[in-house]
Amino acid sequence: MIVLAIAENFIQLIPDGTVFLHIGIILVMVFLLNRTLFKPISRVLEERERRTLGQTGKAQETLRSVEEGLTRYERTLREARTDGYRLLERERAEAMLVRQSKVESVRNDAAKLIEDQKRALRVQTEDARELIEQDARRIAATVSAQILGRTLNDTSAI
Repeated sequence: MIVLAIAENFIQLIPDGTVFLHIGIILVMVFLLNRTLFKPISRVLEERERRTLGQTGKAQETLRSVEEGLTRYERTLREARTDGYRLLERERAEAMLVRQSKVESVRNDAAKLIEDQKRALRVQTEDARELIEQDARRIAATVSAQILGRTLNDTSAI
């Protein structure tokens, strides 16, 4: 026993039949672990990976669809704004033309009114001159008659 007790503390350099037993146990354990643990876990992980990639693919497809919709929306919005600005510019140009025609009409009316007033003023001025001239002749005739003491028959000479 002492030899066995001493032999237990030493490393055995020469393999004996227990090595094959250990290798057999290891192979059986690998087989059992592979069958009961590693393959089911691998299947679960593969299924999870497939689902994750599938969901990721769906999420990417949804994201791409949303981005396309957003791009269409922005393009439509830009086109609508451009159309709105064109319409606004056209309306403004039409309003400017209407305004310009009204201004021209008012200017023409004002010019006509001024010309009519000038003409009326000239007529009134001529009438006033004739009246003043007649009054001046009458007064001159009266003054001459008082100075000379006689009535003048020909008032046109004065």
